[in-house]
Amino acid sequence: MKDPVFQSLSTYREYPPEEMKQRAEAFYRELRRRRTVRDFSDRPVPKQVIDHCLLAAGTAPSGANMQPWHFAAVSDPEIKAKIRVAAEQEEQQFYREKAPQEWLDALAPLGTDEHKPFLETAPWLIAIFVQRHGVLPDGRSVKHYYALESVGIATGMLIAAVHQAGLASLTHTPSPMNFLNRLLGRPANERPFLLLVVGYPAEDAKVPVITKKPLEDIATFI
Repeated sequence: MKDPVFQSLSTYREYPPEEMKQRAEAFYRELRRRRTVRDFSDRPVPKQVIDHCLLAAGTAPSGANMQPWHFAAVSDPEIKAKIRVAAEQEEQQFYREKAPQEWLDALAPLGTDEHKPFLETAPWLIAIFVQRHGVLPDGRSVKHYYALESVGIATGMLIAAVHQAGLASLTHTPSPMNFLNRLLGRPANERPFLLLVVGYPAEDAKVPVITKKPLEDIATFI
C-alpha cells in the first residue's frame, strides 16, 4: 500500500463575512430561478457547454475519491428516439399497472403521463450511471464505497451547472432503466441512476405552480 501524498491547499478562497452573506444569498436567488421543464426547444446546444457542465459534476466529492460515475451524453437523434421508445414502454406499465393510486394522485398536479416527447426534442440526454465497482487494468474489480451517495452529489452539481450555463433540465427516472445499458453500450458493473434532459425551454413552456418549503421546515439549528 502506497503512503498518501499531500500538498498545500492552494485553491481555497476566503471572503469577508459580509461578502460571504452576499454570495450565499446571490447563489440561493440564482438557484431559486431554476425550474424543472418538460417542454423543450430543439435548438442546438454546443458540446463545449455540456463538456464543462460534466467537468463541474466530476469535481464532486466521492467515497475514497473513487469517482464512481459515468455520464453518457447523447445528442444522436436515432439513439434519442430509441431511448424514448424504451422509456415510454416502461412508463406505460408504470402509469397503467405498477404505480399505486397514492403516487398517481401525487403526480396529478404536475400533469405527467407516459408520453415523453422531450426525450427526442431536447438536444441532449445525459444518462448518469453509478459504478457499483471499478475494474482495474488487470481485470480485477474494486468495490466502490458510498457509490450511490457520491453519484447523487455529482448529479446535483450537474443540475446546478446546467442552470448556471443558462439551460433547463428535467430529471427523468423510468423504472427500470436497464435499457440504457443496452442502448448506450455500458458495462454490467454500471447501473442507471438518472436520465437528465438538457436544453433550452420551449418558447411556450409552462411549469406548474408550486412552492418550496421555508427554512424552518427543512432545517434545524441546534
